[in-house]
Amino acid sequence: MASGFFALLDDIAALMDDVSVMTKVAGKKTAGILGDDLAVNAEKASGFISSRELPVLWAITKGSLLNKVIILPVAFLLSAFVPAAIIIILIFGGLYLAYEGAEKIYEYFFPHAHASEKPVLEELSEEEVLAREKGKIKSAVITDFILSVEIIIIALGSVATQVLSTQIIVVTIIALIATVGVYGIVALIIRMDEFGAKLIDFNDSEDSFSDKIGKFLVSALPKVIKSLSIIGTIALLLVSGGIFSHNIDFLHGLFESIPSIIVEFLLGLVVGIIVLAIVSLGKKIWKSMSKK
Repeated sequence: MASGFFALLDDIAALMDDVSVMTKVAGKKTAGILGDDLAVNAEKASGFISSRELPVLWAITKGSLLNKVIILPVAFLLSAFVPAAIIIILIFGGLYLAYEGAEKIYEYFFPHAHASEKPVLEELSEEEVLAREKGKIKSAVITDFILSVEIIIIALGSVATQVLSTQIIVVTIIALIATVGVYGIVALIIRMDEFGAKLIDFNDSEDSFSDKIGKFLVSALPKVIKSLSIIGTIALLLVSGGIFSHNIDFLHGLFESIPSIIVEFLLGLVVGIIVLAIVSLGKKIWKSMSKK
């Protein structure tokens, strides 16, 4: 009885050892996509009034956790029984990310006519404000879903040779890091100004060290948010291009002489422009048909 108990403890210790090692491996392989995930989601979670930033971020975080709950069991089942389906899902996700990145670039160079007008202070009801928030939250959760699929599939591929129990534990840990870690950092970024204001009010001394740090944080936040918008757009194209280059056989080794980061960015950009053109044409056709 006692020997059986100690044998069980030994098995658990060995499993935890394997999990620790494989989590490090999976973490290294997903580090790049986690960085992209941070840039994209920080940009998505910004742009709200101060009092609504954390509630909105919490809503996106809950959506992200729900995404993981949906994706993890499906990923394990597909990996075991229909591995080809994972690649198809990844490619469709890549098309969406490429489209979103290309749309942002198009909007930057060809903004809508009202973009040059002076901003108008709108009087919105609480219901209208919440409706707009829900729209932004939905968009952020959809993007998170696609990025989560990519993270989980990469992590799953790094432990494909391990036993099922190790796969489940390692990939689940990576999935949790992708939510708790990423959105925890996002929360710190979007609350930089609040922390800076508290440092400024920390003491009554003029031009103290805390004042300097606080003023720097307050003035840096708009620049950080603006840069995150640019980085997030680049990240969308890099992630989508990486999906295409890693999962479409025709593209393997096609541009070996060019650095992979440039190839992935250009692939994402070209595919994004094509998808954007198709979607825009489809919208025009739909509008013309609906008018008849």
